[in-house]
Amino acid sequence: MGLPHYFTLLRLLLGPLFLVVYLYYGKMGITLSALPYVLLVLMAISELSDLFDGFFARRKNQVTELGKILDPMADSIFRLSVFLSFTQGFIKLPLLLVLPFFYRDMIISTLRTLSAMRGVTMAARLSGKIKAVIQAVAAFFIIVLMIPYSRGVLDIQDLRQLSFISVLVACIYTLYSGLEYIYANRSYIKKALMKP
Repeated sequence: MGLPHYFTLLRLLLGPLFLVVYLYYGKMGITLSALPYVLLVLMAISELSDLFDGFFARRKNQVTELGKILDPMADSIFRLSVFLSFTQGFIKLPLLLVLPFFYRDMIISTLRTLSAMRGVTMAARLSGKIKAVIQAVAAFFIIVLMIPYSRGVLDIQDLRQLSFISVLVACIYTLYSGLEYIYANRSYIKKALMKP
C-alpha cells in the first residue's frame, strides 16, 4: 500500500460519510446553516485526494495496475454517493436522473477490467476527464445553493429546480462521454471480447 492507495481509500470512505452527514445532519448536531460548509469540506477533501493520488503515484513511480482500477472506481463511488444522497432529503433529485451516472461508470469499468484481463489496455479519454469535472461542478453548485436556502433567501422549489438543471447537464454529458469512450475504443473492445 503506497501513499496513492491511501488517498484512494480515503475517497472510498468519504462517499458513505457524505451520505450519512447529508441525511442525518440533525442527529449529528449539525445545523442546517452549517451543513453546506461541512459538505463542501468533504467534497474538497475528496477532490484534493484525487489530485494528490495521481501526483504522488507519478512522482514516486507508484503507478500500479491496482491503482488504475481503484482510482476511477473511488471517484465513481464518491460522486455516485453524492448524487444518490441528493435524491433524498430536501434536494429530491429524480432517481432516474442519477442512474445514468451509475450505468455509464459500471459499463466502462467492466469493459476496462475485462480488456485488462485479456491483455488489452484501454486508455482514459479526455471526455471522461471532462465528465468528472462537470459532475464535480454540479455537486459543488448544489451544495453552494444550500447556503442561501439554509438562510431562507432561496426558496425550496428554486433550490430543487436549479439542482435538477445542473444535474441534467451533467447527466447528458455523462451519457455522451460513455458513448464516445465506447466508440473510440471499439476496436480494442472487439479484440478483448473476441479473444479466447
